[in-house]
Amino acid sequence: MTENSCGWIVQAGESAVQPCLQGSQKADWLIIGGGFTGLSAAHTLAALHPQARIVMVDRQRVAQGASARNSGFVVAHENPAGDELLGRPDNAYYQHSTQISRAANEEVRQRVSRLGIECDLHDQGYFFAVHDPDKLEDAALKVQTLREVGADAQFLQGQDLSRCLGTDFYRAGIWCRGGNALLQPAKYAKGLRDTLADNVSAYEYTDITGLERLANGNVRASSAQGSVEAPQVLICVGPFLPRVGLTDRAVFPLELSASLSRPLTDDEYAQMGRPAQWGVLSTRPAGATLRLTADRRLLIRNTVEYRYRDLAGSALSTRRLTHLRGLQRRFPWMTEQHLQFTWTGHLSATRSGEPRFARVERGIYTVAGCNGSGVARGTLWGRLLAEMACGSESPLLSSVLSQADPGWLPPTPFFDIGASVRLRYEACRAQSES
Repeated sequence: MTENSCGWIVQAGESAVQPCLQGSQKADWLIIGGGFTGLSAAHTLAALHPQARIVMVDRQRVAQGASARNSGFVVAHENPAGDELLGRPDNAYYQHSTQISRAANEEVRQRVSRLGIECDLHDQGYFFAVHDPDKLEDAALKVQTLREVGADAQFLQGQDLSRCLGTDFYRAGIWCRGGNALLQPAKYAKGLRDTLADNVSAYEYTDITGLERLANGNVRASSAQGSVEAPQVLICVGPFLPRVGLTDRAVFPLELSASLSRPLTDDEYAQMGRPAQWGVLSTRPAGATLRLTADRRLLIRNTVEYRYRDLAGSALSTRRLTHLRGLQRRFPWMTEQHLQFTWTGHLSATRSGEPRFARVERGIYTVAGCNGSGVARGTLWGRLLAEMACGSESPLLSSVLSQADPGWLPPTPFFDIGASVRLRYEACRAQSES
């Protein structure tokens, strides 16, 4: 049986465990969810209201949920889709979306710099790379499109690409710099947690199961052992809004699993050609994500499933084998003994690719749907959600809200069937890239 153990979290180290919520408490602000979004919101509220009591609760450990488990790509420039290329119908949308992505990317950099977070931030971009060159259509126009929005984009193929990555598996790719970056996500999340202001109280292992409107207009959030009453509640739980007692037909979970190798030996690293650390994103939604880290570990994420519950035991062992096979396609000398950690995490997705960003009702606000850009957009969403709840306005908030149309999801079981079929279809399309 494979243990669900996130290598990022193990490397980041433990913060002091916080108590679970006990008894009846009152706060000026309540934040439900301690990932990138909730932590960013807490920092923002603490700066805007230094005298307020801010309470954060998480059903597990703060800073150790899905945020700490992602692949650590800090997105400024997405890979443009076919209709988003220069001269095509959705190019204006792509430019607008990129402005938001660049702002989100800058938000992460400011947090890292201002708070002194050591998270292995690597500022040399990453690659959109493919094994099958047909899956990188209109490469020259993609490069031109990326450059038009401020990216430093370069098309590479053959030996030029294999020297960068230490494998000849990838035959074509775009090296996209000028903002795109990599970091260690659990170290970043831990840094946000460990630098919270004194007026932020965190409670862990606290599963909020219901919200109740009180006669005085406040909201009471209840768990098995306690409750918090607050006039303002920010819900930052990704696709799991129903867990706190609110219905949602906009955001759904995708479960991803990943494995991280032990550090490569000097001989293994030399066999790769001693490349600098890198990251690779597939041009297909169900293709593989890979990284070579600064400490010479290989990470792969090449499974994506529509699931609400974490994989475990033999099911996770099966995914681990899929990870190994994906690595062996790129590095044939790898064995099962190379894999040190395997884990799962959830991504919050929407039908349109745009977030659910809303005032649910008086005093209750929520945002979800980072759609694979959780490090940067999750950080920005937290700040903007806090500012919106405070009544602040800004051109950036207006820009985000103008695109925050997540699309409606059909009811169960129709959506469940459709999502599963669509993911199987995408997996078949990405088979050469897994």
